[in-house]
Parts: sequence; C-alpha cells; structure tokens
Amino acid sequence: MIQPSAFARLLVAGLIAALLLTACAGGGPGVKLAESDGSGAAPQTISVSGAFALFPLMTLWAEEYHNTEPALMFDVQAGGAGKGMTDVLSGAADIAMLSREPRPEELAQGAYLVPVTIDSVVATVNADNPYLEHLRTTGISGESGARIWLSTAAITWGELLGTTGDDRINVYTRSDSSGAAEMWARFLGAQAQEELRGTGVNGDPGLAEAVRQDRFGIGYNNVGFAYDQATGQPIAGLAVVPIDINGDGRIAADEDFYGSRDAFVAAVGTGRYPFPPARVLYLVTKGEPGPAIKAFYRWVLTGGQAFVEPAGYVKLDDQRIASALDALGQ
Repeated sequence: MIQPSAFARLLVAGLIAALLLTACAGGGPGVKLAESDGSGAAPQTISVSGAFALFPLMTLWAEEYHNTEPALMFDVQAGGAGKGMTDVLSGAADIAMLSREPRPEELAQGAYLVPVTIDSVVATVNADNPYLEHLRTTGISGESGARIWLSTAAITWGELLGTTGDDRINVYTRSDSSGAAEMWARFLGAQAQEELRGTGVNGDPGLAEAVRQDRFGIGYNNVGFAYDQATGQPIAGLAVVPIDINGDGRIAADEDFYGSRDAFVAAVGTGRYPFPPARVLYLVTKGEPGPAIKAFYRWVLTGGQAFVEPAGYVKLDDQRIASALDALGQ
C-alpha cells in the first residue's frame, strides 16, 4: 500500500502537471474523481468549484474519502476563488474552494466557511532572468513590490535593484477573480486585486507559464504552482523570489528558506513567512452544510490532515481544528 506521503506527492504532482498542460492548451481544469461503484445504488455527487490554490489538495482529499465512502463522488473544478464563491452562492456548486477571507456581501448571502489548511503566495521570475542572483541577494519587500505591481510607471530591473540594467520588467498578474491576487495585493499595501497592474493571465497555471516564457517577466503563484510536487524544487523554468521580511535590503540567513518546497512550507508553519501573502484556505457552502458534506468536513479536519503536509500545505493548528469541529457539531 502506498503511504500517504508518497501517494500525496504522486497524485498532486500529476494534477499540477495536468493543469500546466491545460494552461498551455487554453482549456478549463477539472477532475471527476470517481465513477459509480457498480453496486446499483444511486450515488451522490458533490460538486466543488473555486481556488486553484486548494484544487490539488481537495482532489486528493476527495479521492481518499471516496475510498471509504464509495457511494459519494466528487466533481472538482478549478476556476479561481471568485468563480467558486459565485458558483456556490448561486447553487451551481455544492462547495466552493476559497483562498482569501470572505467578503461581507458573501457572508450576507449565506456563505458558511470551514478552515481546512494554510497555503501561501510567492513571487516568481523566469529562471533565466539575468538579474536572478541579485534578486536572491536583495529579495523584494512590500515597498519594492508595490513599485512593480501598483505603480502606473513602467520600471527597469536596474531601477528596481539599483544597478545600470535597462531591461524593462514585464509584469504579470491574474485576470480571473483570485484569492492569490488579493493576498498579493494586500502584502503590497493595496486592498483589492483590481489595484494590481500588469498583463492579465487566467489561472495559476497560465500565470506560471507566462513567466516561464518571458526572460524578463515577474509574477506570483500559489506554492503548488511554483514548486515541482515530485522533486520539491522550483518548477523548471521558474525561480522563487525571496521576501525581504525586515526591509533591510538583503536576504539574511533566517529569511533564506526558498531552496525547496519543504523548507518553505516549514517556514510558513513556524510563522517566518508573512501573513499575507500566506493565508488560511476554506471550504464554503451556502448555509450550513448537509449531513454528507459535514461528515466529509469532519474527516478533512481529522484523518484528512495526514495528507496536508506531504501535499505541500501547512496543517491547521489544534485550536483552529477544535473550533471548526465544534462549529460543525455532531
């Protein structure tokens, strides 16, 4: 039997690879994770829509849970946090995957949130960027990042780094309603995704691919689309840009944890990486969930947490888990 850690890495790596290929082809990513068990019993299908950030882990959870509850099937579609919330509040989906905090109008329409894991957003550049070594030495801060994504004036890599380089920074951002974009905007001192400038690209896979194809490009991605899930190293063609957390203009030893996905996730788990762009991820229903979804949620918060860290996410702390279970009741 494949242990959770190995199975999680294999399945998530396959999902990320499939999403990246889908981005190149221009299709819409989604997975129907199980078919009828052949028993003749009428199966129940739970439809899930939303954040790319949570899609790989949600797919893994759904596959594992189906093994224990064969009559329950899942249809999981990634389309961005905004689409997920629209789908669940309109009745087009049973569960939304949300990678940001809910908005007042969403709560007013009955959005019912359950926290399930923690994920992060990171800045990414092309691995062949000639300024990469300098970037790894200085990193970017919220202030310097704001010059890139919030200013209306185009800047060069030299202007950003204080060198003579005159190559223009090609800025990319998300065009779909995205929790990753909102968290990145908040890290830069803005309030909303709409304040970010740059060439808009749909979806996490599309944004990663755009930067991989542009030597002078810069973007941001959820961790699962910046690191290779099979090797734990940055995805081929991408490099992760460190954050200058204390703003002193250099990346000190205690700020340098980007060499592998596991090292980065450990830094998030111990609070060394800032919130935002780290954030809690949620599953959302319209109104209190029914018995089948409640049972799934309870499993996610208990046995399902064993799959979180191997898949490259951060486990919830015991207090958050206890509070969520208490809210769900028996």
